[in-house]
Amino acid sequence: MRNKKFLQVVATSLAVVTLLAGCGSSTSSGTESDATAGNDLKVKKVKVAYDQASKPMTWLDEKGNATGYDVEVMKLVDELLPEYEFEYVGTSSDDLLVGVEQGKYQVGVKNAFWTKERTEKFIYPKEFIGLSSAGLVLKKENEKIKTLSDFATAGFSLAPIAANNAQYTIVDEYNKANPDNKVKLKAGDAFTVDVVQWVNEERVDGGVIIGSAFDKQVKAEDGPYHNLVNDVVYNEFAVIKTWPLFNKKEQEFADAYDEAIKKLKEEKKTNDLSTEFYGRDLFEVLDTVER
Repeated sequence: MRNKKFLQVVATSLAVVTLLAGCGSSTSSGTESDATAGNDLKVKKVKVAYDQASKPMTWLDEKGNATGYDVEVMKLVDELLPEYEFEYVGTSSDDLLVGVEQGKYQVGVKNAFWTKERTEKFIYPKEFIGLSSAGLVLKKENEKIKTLSDFATAGFSLAPIAANNAQYTIVDEYNKANPDNKVKLKAGDAFTVDVVQWVNEERVDGGVIIGSAFDKQVKAEDGPYHNLVNDVVYNEFAVIKTWPLFNKKEQEFADAYDEAIKKLKEEKKTNDLSTEFYGRDLFEVLDTVER
């Protein structure tokens, strides 16, 4: 009888040891599985091109870091997309367009407006990235000119705009909508013309410029034309949506961006960055934006 009880105790002990060993094995296997699952996340490296001389939208700061409204928004997008790793590449506006189209860069940011021509070369995501103020730079004595219609009615001359510049498209769209009161629009050879200087020298009566560019050049104390702060004015005629441009093969990436930027807008983080970099929350006038 005692032998029988002894055997029962031994059998029970072995069963417990086996069960514990099994549990230990299961726990170890689960941990290894979790680790393996984590390693299964394939991270895709993407190159984000930015115009490194377009402050405050995009630029290379004094420490050699990419920054600006568009860049900082993309950094927040990156944080929400663990499946992607962003590499920021500073370049020129022209190279950005060519590079994204050819696939050298997966996406580019440069305060880009929407144009029909660009939709043939790039993917425009569903969600815009920000907003930009567009206006006229004029001599102080012409500050009563507030709109493109006013400008056209006055018969004023406009600084040339490169045909591949989205600002050209804005004026061209106005002319097509107002055939009886057109702005004298002339295509320039360069992507940008030194609008402030042309207006100050009275080579033209006015020119189209981005509000933040006027602030940087004229209003800023260290701006190259700050000496003209009392001689020229900036009159906003539109607030326009701006977009990142994706390579045509990056639809999946563009879709992922859409989900992330929607979350950032809901959390008002884009509003905060607009105030930080433009000194104004342009999202406050979003309801009036037509383009």
